[in-house]
Amino acid sequence: MVGSRRPIVNLSLITICCLTFVYEIVISRLAIIGGGDNLAISVLFLKLGFIPSEITNGQEFTTLRNVFFDLSIKTPLHNYLSPVTSLFLHGGLMHLLGNMMFLWVFGDNIENHMGHFKYLGFYLVAGIVATFSHWFVNPVSEIPLIGASGAVSGVLGAYLLTFPYNRVKVLVVFFLITVIQLRAMWLLALWFVWQIIQGSFQLGLSDQVSVAFFAHIGGFVFGVIVVGVWRLITGKKIWPSNPLISSDDVKYWRGRPVN
Repeated sequence: MVGSRRPIVNLSLITICCLTFVYEIVISRLAIIGGGDNLAISVLFLKLGFIPSEITNGQEFTTLRNVFFDLSIKTPLHNYLSPVTSLFLHGGLMHLLGNMMFLWVFGDNIENHMGHFKYLGFYLVAGIVATFSHWFVNPVSEIPLIGASGAVSGVLGAYLLTFPYNRVKVLVVFFLITVIQLRAMWLLALWFVWQIIQGSFQLGLSDQVSVAFFAHIGGFVFGVIVVGVWRLITGKKIWPSNPLISSDDVKYWRGRPVN
């Protein structure tokens, strides 16, 4: 286990996403805060979001036509970089806060475990794999895919096999609002099952559903596979038996050992 250190990559990813959203707020004239949009934000998403049909057809959308004039939506970078650029865009304040909350809670532990550069590479590749998981299910969709959810899901998958016994505080709203503590393995298992259930309902309805559940599923599975294979290569059990007493799997929370 790598010792405690400042999770500079995780903090940088959160900062970039937040600063990008500030830019979205400015160009949308505050509309994006509530999940709304205008012409400027639509153009931004079309330019930097991932559009499955562009990859499927091998042809980039370059012009957005409306009643009065045509607008260029040609991607400023190579079109094949959109699986990365799309990771830093969000469609509303709650979309941003949800992803950043998960990244804040789980990402620093994984960065401490992997190291800065490995974590950055893992995060970006998880996001790309998640994006193409969405493409595989929705190859002809013309709706831009945006958000860090796929990459964050990869972090959650990695967390499941690295710190399954950590306790995580969960806000529960059911008649009363309360906070409970769950083992990470139960929380993440419930989250993953929910993605599968929702994703199964989404099949054939990709353009009518605003959440890319198969991107979540693909990212999560990627995280589990990467950590599982790495544990096998390094001679560890895929599922840690007792991290409290194992020198290889000491539990950390914000860089500090916890019970």
